[in-house]
Amino acid sequence: MSDLLKSAHAAVEIAKKAGADDAWAAISRNRSVSHSYRDGALEKVEESTSRGLGISIYVDGRYSSHSTTDLRDDRLASFIEEAVALTRALQPDPFRKIPEPELFAGRPDVDLDRLDPALAEVSTDTRLEWCKALDARAHADERVISATCGVFSGESAGASVSSNGFSGDWEGGYIGYSATSTVREDADKRPEGSHFVYGRYVNGLPDPESVAAEALKQALDRIGSAKGPTGKATMVVDNRAAVSLIARLMGPAGAASIQQGRSFWAGKRGQKVFGDKLTVTDDPLIPRGLASRHFDGEGISAKAMPMIERGVIRNYYVDTYYGRKLEMTPTTGSPSNRVVALGDKSLEQLLKAVGKGIYVTSWLGGNSDATTGDFSFGLRGHLIENGKIGAPVSEMNVTGNLTELFGRLAMLGNDPYPYSSIRAPSLVFDKVNFSGA
Repeated sequence: MSDLLKSAHAAVEIAKKAGADDAWAAISRNRSVSHSYRDGALEKVEESTSRGLGISIYVDGRYSSHSTTDLRDDRLASFIEEAVALTRALQPDPFRKIPEPELFAGRPDVDLDRLDPALAEVSTDTRLEWCKALDARAHADERVISATCGVFSGESAGASVSSNGFSGDWEGGYIGYSATSTVREDADKRPEGSHFVYGRYVNGLPDPESVAAEALKQALDRIGSAKGPTGKATMVVDNRAAVSLIARLMGPAGAASIQQGRSFWAGKRGQKVFGDKLTVTDDPLIPRGLASRHFDGEGISAKAMPMIERGVIRNYYVDTYYGRKLEMTPTTGSPSNRVVALGDKSLEQLLKAVGKGIYVTSWLGGNSDATTGDFSFGLRGHLIENGKIGAPVSEMNVTGNLTELFGRLAMLGNDPYPYSSIRAPSLVFDKVNFSGA
């Protein structure tokens, strides 16, 4: 048994001895390191480590949660004993109960490969070499006036234990780097481009120079930006921008939002809501996935779960608390890796098929209403002319409703964005409302 598991077991035992009916303890240990490099010089180095305990207390039909970073034995015991006493003073909540043990059954044992053994061996010298390589390539044009680069990584471990039979631990890590270039255009314009990559394994990343080259290319591609036309047009969304769009679409899929009347998904399970080209699966069992796990924060055993199948809403994210309130069977309280089913065309082929429209490379502010699905986003991108990327555009907005927008999903690319827990490809939508010049 790991030290973290032993500590979590001990915390639960303290709570029980103090009079709690049930308790759930989670202990975590984290370390992160980052290097920032700006215009040829190291700007900042940050390293942080933390260790903490979170504990949920159930006593006399009452519930509370508490956290601390002081894990010394004598302090921890008094902290938990006081937490139990405080919980007795709260109002009862009949829906707050410890997760049922049957939810812990069937835990998968697939190797998720979440921690790269080589991560701990990445030296400071190597990180600085990467920073210098990023910086040099990000400055590789005489119009560059500034560039910022960085290397970042982290490692974590944790364990959870409950008084009704749950026990589990985990570990994970990530590493990545980023670059931003700013270039001069005329007297007062400063177009900017940025790119970053990160993942579980060092050998899964592209070389630093290619990351900085992409950031510089994006900045140079922004030169000459102007407002595009107002009107309806076909919209092609780059895979990185598609990640954000899918996140907005899936945001209200949780039981909490549904129960509180803040979700346009409410009451639509089993109904066709979006276009039949849209399929999204929540899959926590992808090796090296950025949100892979064997169980969620309530100990619910992980399994792949269809969220949207050919436009039909199949599931919600249902935790035990809101599941009881809504009389729904718990599925999981939080998303893991969300995987969008792919199409069969590259971005280049999508653009060629579209012929004319707007190609969105990033969103610039805006908002969406989780209750109605109405949205308004600023954007940055390019005109699509003769099936190719044309003049850059900015200072434009796209407006509409997410349900209607994804009802007009016409094509998907075969190019899922690899540096996110949302694996979305480039997306093509018909008849989208743009406001510009």
